[in-house]
Amino acid sequence: MNVVEVEARCRDILKAVSGAVVGKDEVLAQILAGLLANGHVLMEDYPGLAKTLIARLLGQAMGLPFKRIQFTPDLLPSDITGSYVYDQRNGRFDFRHGPVFTGLLLADEINRATPKTQSALLEAMQEAQVTVEGESFPLEAPFLVIATQNPIELEGTYALPEAQLDRFIMRITVGYPAREDEQQILKRRRERRTDAAEVPAIVSRDELLAMQRALEDVHVDASIEAYVVDLVRATREDDRLLLGASPRGSLALLKLARAAAMLRRSDFVTPDDVKSMAVPALAHRLVLKPELWVSKVTPERINQHHGKKSQPTLVTLSGVDPNGQSLKIDVLNPQRATLTHSEPCPVHEPSHQLHLATQSGENAADLLWSGNDPQCLTLTWHGW
Repeated sequence: MNVVEVEARCRDILKAVSGAVVGKDEVLAQILAGLLANGHVLMEDYPGLAKTLIARLLGQAMGLPFKRIQFTPDLLPSDITGSYVYDQRNGRFDFRHGPVFTGLLLADEINRATPKTQSALLEAMQEAQVTVEGESFPLEAPFLVIATQNPIELEGTYALPEAQLDRFIMRITVGYPAREDEQQILKRRRERRTDAAEVPAIVSRDELLAMQRALEDVHVDASIEAYVVDLVRATREDDRLLLGASPRGSLALLKLARAAAMLRRSDFVTPDDVKSMAVPALAHRLVLKPELWVSKVTPERINQHHGKKSQPTLVTLSGVDPNGQSLKIDVLNPQRATLTHSEPCPVHEPSHQLHLATQSGENAADLLWSGNDPQCLTLTWHGW
């Protein structure tokens, strides 16, 4: 799959899910980006904000087997991974698979289980396998976890350890809907005539794997990599933090930025892609100093502050195509570019060239169309 095909599939998935989850397009796009990056997502927010519904509908739209575990204090690790059961007929122990053997696992209210039970997910989330009685059982790809937790009602809960929080590629909040959106929720429920909300499968499991592999084709410039490293290192040097983000956080931010670029139909990452994913990717990996817990300082605000620091700058080239349509190319460096305009471009001959320039005229480029794909561009640069 190429970037255009993946973006089209993602748009269809988001359109299907947003039919039942109203007014949360940005949240849905962030979660989908995390799943595209083959990561696990932690949703933390108040009850009744459609966290479980979002997870279930995304599983349906992506064609994945879906299972839900309601975490409680008496839940045992074997209730998640499975265990050996004695078969009297054959006189042997057979392994009975637990609910972790699925495509998309919803760990509902994960902070209500004991740390021992929570840790049962660690190996599955990181290694995509389960080990019971010294024998390992691989999990079929893709294996994705969406976990939810309630930030209130702290009695009877067990905070997730930093080691497990670090396994989640992102943490997001859903938030309350706007007044108009909440009214739309009531209207759609009335029109649906049932509490249950269902969506059709938009992609198959194999297509989702192909979409995840296509993420590796999204280009990341060296200046973007340096920007990611600077953001992460800033969290380690901040005096307000007891613990900053690790290199795993850098990798998570890079993968999420590539997914964000793909969702906007781009084959290269921009600084805005990094900034849009900095808080979801890094905030849950930061530990504030104890004296700041009573203040209004939060890891999210610290991430937003570091994200405003110096970053690579885009140069915009503009011109007109042979049909008189205006087009714009956002350039991060002389090697990569992407085409954006309102209407699909007709296929041009391979020899057709266009001249583009910035408003100042200092930087210019000759654009060479591909004969087969109007999205494929070759640029010859001048004045850089």
